[in-house]
Amino acid sequence: MTSYPDPRFATMGRTATAEAVDQGLRAYMLKVYNYMASALALTGLVAYLVAHTPALMQMLYAVTPRGIQPTMLGWVVMFAPLALVFFLGFKIQSMPVRTAQTVFWVYAGLVGASLAYIFALYTGASIARVFFITAAAFAGLSLYGYTTKRNLSAFGSFLIMGLIGGIIAMVVNIFLQSTVLDLALSALFLLVFAGLTAYDTQKIKSMYYATGGNAEYTEKTAVMGALALYLDFLNMFLIMLRFMGNRNQ
Repeated sequence: MTSYPDPRFATMGRTATAEAVDQGLRAYMLKVYNYMASALALTGLVAYLVAHTPALMQMLYAVTPRGIQPTMLGWVVMFAPLALVFFLGFKIQSMPVRTAQTVFWVYAGLVGASLAYIFALYTGASIARVFFITAAAFAGLSLYGYTTKRNLSAFGSFLIMGLIGGIIAMVVNIFLQSTVLDLALSALFLLVFAGLTAYDTQKIKSMYYATGGNAEYTEKTAVMGALALYLDFLNMFLIMLRFMGNRNQ
């Protein structure tokens, strides 16, 4: 007599598998957010320490009639994180997980050193206020990207095109020195990075399914995902600080 599998067991098997995937995804996203939050904490700590160490501030910045300007070393510190981003993006597949993590932390520290000037420009209270406003906005946007059923791929491509166009316009405005265009670009960049927060969250979520359970690949994609969200948050914060921050007298 031919026996057939009980469909109830098949359903139970699918449910168990779905629950395992959901648990793995939640653990993965938590890891991404932990990386990102730790990097932001490191950036803030380094920025605060450098800003309150006169010798370091003198090495990185100079006070001129045009305001606070980076020194030669300051320019190196400002552009070093950009080099690390490209290095991480091109080499992460071939480098060990620990190396990728180390580059990520060094990057966050260098960004902190390059942002120490904000403590000289803005009051500590306004920096804290804008940070928490940015955090609330980021949480809502990231939650939308995680929960929405809508495919944001086309939206993401549009945002990246807008980002590239904004960067080109920003370079042009170096020669035009237009205050109106400068404010308009800041508003554009704020909208772009807000949209990218939702897009990147959905992309990170989809990257989890592409890891195929490979622990090393999962760890590396978590680092890269955290870097993307870190950049979205940081850029939103800096733009909002420009609009909402109270300057020191």
